[in-house]
Amino acid sequence: MDSALSSPSSGPGTDGMYLSGADQTLVKLLVAGPFGVGKTTLIRALSETPPLHTEEVMTQSGALVDDLAGVREKTTTTVAIDFGRLTLPGDLVLYLFGTPGQKRFRPLWQDIARGALGALVLADTRRLADSFEVMDIIEEAGLRYAVAVNTFPDAPQHDIHSLRDALDLHPDTPLVMCDARDRDQSVDALIALVGHVLAHTPQENQTS
Repeated sequence: MDSALSSPSSGPGTDGMYLSGADQTLVKLLVAGPFGVGKTTLIRALSETPPLHTEEVMTQSGALVDDLAGVREKTTTTVAIDFGRLTLPGDLVLYLFGTPGQKRFRPLWQDIARGALGALVLADTRRLADSFEVMDIIEEAGLRYAVAVNTFPDAPQHDIHSLRDALDLHPDTPLVMCDARDRDQSVDALIALVGHVLAHTPQENQTS
């Protein structure tokens, strides 16, 4: 995968989502999901460089805006983006952009999504319904995605088939279990996403 796959794109959901140098293929991916689902934690676990975070301490005023049900222990929130980098075998370099999970950041999310190849959606079994809006936004943007259920210690446990039904996922959409704190599990989730996206990428865009 060391050749250029296509030219850069100005928007999401199109074929021009790759940049290549002499030895590497650079791919932009989103890490999405509702508020408090573990996006910052996952990027921190994955990034081979010091990750960029834009977290701020939550205030009493913010608690009136953000629903803390199921995440009472959360004390900070992302107010712009998280960013990290991960190199996979074959000189495939993933640039990871974590998006804010609150509705009020939707315009920012749309800007971040430009040029992305796909999205990894994190979900929490304590609040599965919160994932629907995020998946709707991603589908509207024309991006393919995979879902990783973050296995919080106190979260209800369900089998993969029940979770797929509850999330109303397309049969093709990958669904994996993942502890966002665990690097190996997080890498496996990203590999599931990349494999899914590349399987649906026109062959001519995967070769020079």
